[in-house]
Amino acid sequence: MHTTQSKPTIWRDFDFVLLGLVLLLVIIGILMIRSATLDAVDTDLINRVPSQIQFMIIGTVVVFAIAAIDYRLLGSLHAFLYGFILFILGLVAGLGAVGAAGAQSWLNVGLQVQPSELGKLLLVITLGQFLADRYQQMDSLRTVILSGVHVAVPALMVFVQPDLGTTTVIVVVWFVMVWAAGLRLKHLALLIAVAVVAMPVLWLQMEPYQRDRITTFVASSETCYDDPELMRSGNCTFEDEDGNGVPDVKDARYNIDQALISIGSGGLMGQGYGNGSQTQGRFLRVRHTDFIYSVIAEEMGFLGAVAVISLMGLVILRCLRAARLAADPLGSLIAYGVAGMIFFQTIVSIGMNLSILPVTGLTLPFVSSGGSSLITMLIGIGLVESVVMRRRIREYV
Repeated sequence: MHTTQSKPTIWRDFDFVLLGLVLLLVIIGILMIRSATLDAVDTDLINRVPSQIQFMIIGTVVVFAIAAIDYRLLGSLHAFLYGFILFILGLVAGLGAVGAAGAQSWLNVGLQVQPSELGKLLLVITLGQFLADRYQQMDSLRTVILSGVHVAVPALMVFVQPDLGTTTVIVVVWFVMVWAAGLRLKHLALLIAVAVVAMPVLWLQMEPYQRDRITTFVASSETCYDDPELMRSGNCTFEDEDGNGVPDVKDARYNIDQALISIGSGGLMGQGYGNGSQTQGRFLRVRHTDFIYSVIAEEMGFLGAVAVISLMGLVILRCLRAARLAADPLGSLIAYGVAGMIFFQTIVSIGMNLSILPVTGLTLPFVSSGGSSLITMLIGIGLVESVVMRRRIREYV
C-alpha cells in the first residue's frame, strides 16, 4: 500500500532562540534610550522611545516576512539588488539630506532613512551569490579581485557621503565572506600589502573631522588630557611636532572622557536605572546612540554591561550555527556576513566607548537609537532565519 507523507512546514526550524535574544537586546535598548532621554525638552529626543518601539514592532514583522522568503530566490535577484543598491546610494548623492554629524547620508521620504544601512545588508546577499557562483574558483586571484570590485563601487559611494564607519563595515564584511568562501593565505598577504600602501591615500581623502577623530584617539597631549577643566573651557588644542596648535578637537575628546567617567562610575552593580550622574546630568553626549553602552555601564554596572555583551555573543553564535547548518554555500555565506556585521559593529561601538578604538559613529546593534539601523539589523536576522529554516529541504511524494 502506498502512503503519502505530508510535507512538514519549514517553520518548525525557525530559530526562536535567536529571535528571543535579539528582542531582549532591543527591549534593553529601549529602556536605556528612555533613561538617556528622561526630562528631555528637545522634540527629537522626546520622540526617540516611541519611535524605537514602533520600529521594533515593524522590524519583528519584517523578520518573519524575510524568513518566509527563500534566500535562494533573493540570491537569484542579485543583479537587480545590486542595481538597487547603486540607485539608492546615487539618490543620496543627488538628493540626500545632511544629518547632525554633517554627512549627506540621509533621504527624506516622509521620514529620514539612511540608504547605506540597507545597502550594506543587501551587499551581503549579492556578494554571497557572487562567491557562491565561484565557490570552486577561490584559488584564483581574479575571483578575489572581482569580489573586491563588487563591493568597492558602493563602498566608495558611501565613503564620499562621507561615512567612514559604514564604509569600514562593508570592507570588513567583504573580508569575512571571502575568508569564509576559502580565501587563500597567499592572497591574504597580498591584500594586507595593498591595504598598507593604500592607507596614505585613504588618509588624504578623509574629511578633516574624520582625521581629527583618529588623531584625537592617538594623541598624547598631556596638557589637555590631564586637565579636565581645560578640556571644558573650550581652549584645549593639540600641538604638532613643532609646537604649533592644530584644529581644536576638544569635543571629540570630551565625549570619550565622559564615556570613561560614566563606565567607571557604574562599578559592579551600577548607580541604578535612571540615576546615572553623567547620563542624567547631560554630561554624556549622544548618549542614546553612539554612547549608549556607557549609559548601560553607568546605570547597570559591570554586570549589566557584561550581560549585554553576552547576549550579543549568543546572537552571533546562533548566526554562526545557521552558517554551519546551511544547505548550500549561499546560505552559509549570508549567515557569515550577518554575523560578521553584528560582531564588527559591536566591537567598534563598545571599543569607542572604552576609548580603545577611535570614534566612528557606528551604533551598537539592536540597542542604540535609530530606525534605519534597527530595521536593517532585523532584516539581517530575517535572512539568517530564512537560511536555518531551509537547512533540510526534501522532496515528499
